[in-house]
Amino acid sequence: MLWIKNLARISPTTSSVGNLFRNSESYTLSSRFCTALQQSETVQVDNGLEQQEQRYHGLAPTKEGEKPRVLILGSGWAGCRLMKGIDTSIYDVVCVSPRNHMVFTPLLASTCVGTLEFRSVAEPISRIQPAISREPGSYYFLANCSRLDSENHEVHCETVTDGLSTTLKPWKFKIAYDKLVLACGAEASTFGINGVLENAIFLREVHHAQEIRRKLLLNLMLSEVPGIGEEEKRRLLHCVVVGGGPTGVEFSGELSDFIMKDVRERYAHVKDDIRVTLIEARDILSSFDDGLRQYAIKQLNKSGVKLVRGIVKEVKPQKLVLDDGTDVPYGLLVWSTGVGPSSFVKSLDLPKDPGGRIGIDEWMRVPSVEDVFAIGDCSGYLESTGKSTLPALAQVAEREGKYLANLLNVMGKAGGGRAWNAKGTELGEPFVYKHLGSMATIGRYKALVDLRESKEGKGISMAGFVSWFIWRSAYLTRVLSWRNRFYVAINWLTTFVFGRDISRI
Repeated sequence: MLWIKNLARISPTTSSVGNLFRNSESYTLSSRFCTALQQSETVQVDNGLEQQEQRYHGLAPTKEGEKPRVLILGSGWAGCRLMKGIDTSIYDVVCVSPRNHMVFTPLLASTCVGTLEFRSVAEPISRIQPAISREPGSYYFLANCSRLDSENHEVHCETVTDGLSTTLKPWKFKIAYDKLVLACGAEASTFGINGVLENAIFLREVHHAQEIRRKLLLNLMLSEVPGIGEEEKRRLLHCVVVGGGPTGVEFSGELSDFIMKDVRERYAHVKDDIRVTLIEARDILSSFDDGLRQYAIKQLNKSGVKLVRGIVKEVKPQKLVLDDGTDVPYGLLVWSTGVGPSSFVKSLDLPKDPGGRIGIDEWMRVPSVEDVFAIGDCSGYLESTGKSTLPALAQVAEREGKYLANLLNVMGKAGGGRAWNAKGTELGEPFVYKHLGSMATIGRYKALVDLRESKEGKGISMAGFVSWFIWRSAYLTRVLSWRNRFYVAINWLTTFVFGRDISRI
């Protein structure tokens, strides 16, 4: 395909000094990756004796007659909703992200225990915005952004090699932009607790869910091996979830369902030894109605989930330590205590909100730099706006992406799409967020639906089987493509009829 041919041209090449730079006026399709954005570095050759200059190509600034370029960093809810809504007759779209798909996070917990297949919650970027694989000026690059040069309107990137750095060395390149959108998300919060990164598994990506599933099934199989001690068996079969928000509660509910239905049938020798513990420092589901919270606690207890209130002080390879000195042995530890700014966001020399996220105004702009916007979990309102930072929710990120797509389309039609041309462009109404409610499944065909606009507001709240049906129906319609909706529906049906898949692949 055309974009693959162009991508091949960004690989590092060596040349003599005399031929190091191409003609900067050559902007044909075959030379869009050109030397206007080159960087020379001295590298050591394999024999350690000879040195050569190595250059790195990139996407050069757009010229008159070409469409302005929108560069999007990230492929989460915000970035993908922006890509879906952007008018590709006005803009070329370039996405840089270490993953080539969007994860439908509300259903991610279901993949850990085999209720859904992993592909059912992953939507390829090329399906969200087909122009990326069809248009000559639009691309997706499997890379991370390492530096932002806002003065020159360019970003520095480095390819992702998925742990193959010994055989496939990453290479660097630059991309010039007319509009830059930072939608790079957030990282799981560890609160500086020792051992979390080394021993716990997060639940934010498909590979996290795959790791959880493999670890869970491995522990089940090891617990049946002859000669294993009772204490070690109890440890292997103890699943601990830290964090009582929607993610932690939904995973606990899915796990308890898996234990009660599938483990009891297929691992009868250890069915009475497997346990689930949910640890939370405060109240679980603190953003939900109090009545719904109490209902959730009751149902989780019925499902065999033990609720523990405490603060984790340290995580060791086979146990964690609470603030009261209690040791909690575990075979599987899942960490879901919320999110915070990523290391990349922290490294950016941009204004920040009180929580350390990129500071924005009511139009998603980063005020201190030209043509830079930020949306999703990586952004928050500056104190000068007088607005409180919005929660790190999928519905917030999605609606920010939709708003910014409309804003950029308006700017492009008004002639403000090119770099440095946005001044004086009418932006329209600022972004206003209205909370649509919250939902969470708690297992046993039960769910919570809280349709209040805020915790103090009034609205409909319900729990039980009807809420579970609403939860499934709502998320089935929110899945981005008909392809994945079909996958999800078929997965639910086959799980209901035949049970969950317990293969460890």
